[in-house]
Amino acid sequence: MLKSIIEPIRGEFSSERALDLVAELVRYHRIQASPGFRAAAEAAVERLEEAGLEVELLSFPADHRERYWSLQMFQEWEAEEAWLWLIEPEERKLADYQECPLGLIQRSGPTELEAELVLLEDGEEAEEYEGLDLQGKAVLTKGDLQRVYDLAVERAGAVGIIFDGMRELPIRQRLDLPDARQYTSFWWSGEERRCFGFVLTPREGERLRRLFKEGKRVKIRARVKSRFWDGKAELVSALIPGDLPEEVLILAHLCHPKPSANDNASGAAALIEAARALKVLIAQGRLSSPKRGLRFLLVPEMTGTIAYLASHEDAIPRMIAGINLDMVGEDQDQCGSSLLIDRLPGASPGFIEPLVRRVREEFTQELRGFSRLGGYASFRYGEVPFSGGSDHYVLSDPTVGVPTVMLIQWPDRFYHTSLDTPDKVSPKMLHLAGSLAASAAYLVANAGEREALWLAREVVAQAKVELIKLVQGRLGEALAVTADDEEEVRRIASKLAREGEYLTDRGIKALESILRLAPLDLADEQRELLEFSRQELGRVGELIAHQTGVEPPKEPKRGHESESEPWAERAEFVPLRRYRGPLAQLRPYLRKLTWEEREAWHRLRKDFKDKPRILPTLALYWADGKRTLAEIIDLVELETGERAGEWLVRHFELLEKMGLIELKPEPEPEPEPEIEPRRPSPQPD
Repeated sequence: MLKSIIEPIRGEFSSERALDLVAELVRYHRIQASPGFRAAAEAAVERLEEAGLEVELLSFPADHRERYWSLQMFQEWEAEEAWLWLIEPEERKLADYQECPLGLIQRSGPTELEAELVLLEDGEEAEEYEGLDLQGKAVLTKGDLQRVYDLAVERAGAVGIIFDGMRELPIRQRLDLPDARQYTSFWWSGEERRCFGFVLTPREGERLRRLFKEGKRVKIRARVKSRFWDGKAELVSALIPGDLPEEVLILAHLCHPKPSANDNASGAAALIEAARALKVLIAQGRLSSPKRGLRFLLVPEMTGTIAYLASHEDAIPRMIAGINLDMVGEDQDQCGSSLLIDRLPGASPGFIEPLVRRVREEFTQELRGFSRLGGYASFRYGEVPFSGGSDHYVLSDPTVGVPTVMLIQWPDRFYHTSLDTPDKVSPKMLHLAGSLAASAAYLVANAGEREALWLAREVVAQAKVELIKLVQGRLGEALAVTADDEEEVRRIASKLAREGEYLTDRGIKALESILRLAPLDLADEQRELLEFSRQELGRVGELIAHQTGVEPPKEPKRGHESESEPWAERAEFVPLRRYRGPLAQLRPYLRKLTWEEREAWHRLRKDFKDKPRILPTLALYWADGKRTLAEIIDLVELETGERAGEWLVRHFELLEKMGLIELKPEPEPEPEPEIEPRRPSPQPD
């Protein structure tokens, strides 16, 4: 079944065409809501029309008055000229927008000035500004840009920010790319005093820092010729129609500054070539015309997906599933990356994840072993829990309800830097990712009863494997506990019971999603999975008891039942979401808070900086208007293994202050109706 789809697609997909598309797209400075993005979108439209697809270039207002769900739009922007010179104690050019667009902080305001430069280490704490006179001066920092703006520009009167930071990754430290500039941008909400900013290489930043250490006065000259206006933002929508109104989505973001080859000219190019290959194969009869439509979206990241969905709400119920292509073209040897499946969030289970995993398995059998038996991959691959950060996080939100996985290469040592250039793109990886996405999407688009039944068996099989991995892992933990630590054994056994129940429920929900494809009776598959889970968990429970002498608890203890912290009482409230879709841009809402409340938000992020940043998003996904925060905290722990009760309670309380959610007391349970005692029936004398 899979080979009859995969082989024609692999044969038709042209890695050379895809690589040429990357080379074409990197010529454009593709900032969201800008003339450069528009030009890139028009180029993509031309290529898709040449391939014979039905194509639309959709535009929507780019101004601060426009809102899509919770997303407040921003104005269109462009820069014509920008440069930065050091003029004291020596003279040299530090940045030039024409030479390297990433040398300018994107969305910088217009300016022409000479100013003293003041060194901040990070500039993220108010204490660092005590005794500093920043009025009319610029600051040099490698700290968080928005935080430095709030403190240095808005509070202390600085006129601009010079940034020499570099986000550190598992395979990248700041000075590993001494001559690269990091992609950095302002995101204005409309009320701020707009300033200018430039980005330096780490090497140049260190040179300036040495001047400060030598006690020298540092002065700069800057010019930025830029403008903001109420304009337009665009996205590209292309369609291969099906017989039914339902659609399967393949999407990629088209934005980011020039060149941004892998992020994300590679994803956009893979999408365009996948669309062309599918159109050709269908037109030639090598693949049958699909039952459902295949829609291809090229968007400004997250902004465009939210705007598209909010403008087409009536179409959302017809969207079956999606695949997001983000940073898929990396040359793994140069970039240090692996091709990953970014999984679905626990609150949005669906068949698309096991399907993409199964299709990928076919692609990993490319090479034969020494004996000519078996197959293996020549590339690195893996999968990770849902991480958000791209357009799949919009679609997979349960209030949207379109389960969407992401294909991504991560980590990438050149990520978000001026060194993300076409020479880092691999035609082989473009071919692999584009063919994989096209194969999985086409299978869904053309699935009937037979394909749906096969997919149901695949979902059950993969759910069983996941349960077995869980059971084996917890069994190993329990058997490694010292003989006298009975409480720890009970804790592990209780946790296993809850996790097993959670995974089983996710598998059942994924099975149910297959009913979108065909009206199957899946009762046998559901019973099979439930019985397998019961037996597997029961067997390992008995084994733990036999080996340790500790009986597992009869009822698994819920995490929130053991909370005794001061915030635990506040976790009994039920969060009600006020907007559809995720909270993609919080800054406009943060600015409505008092300064003290904004500082509380900063402290919250700082207090829990070592926790995964995705946890609040996952918690919001679980907020269905019925669950309490305590129940949501439990579910996030089951999904991630991370317990973050205090963080999530404080986070939701601040979201309520921003007007994004409402916290309602948990309703009192309905009293049991009183039943009158049954009177004895009259007995005959």
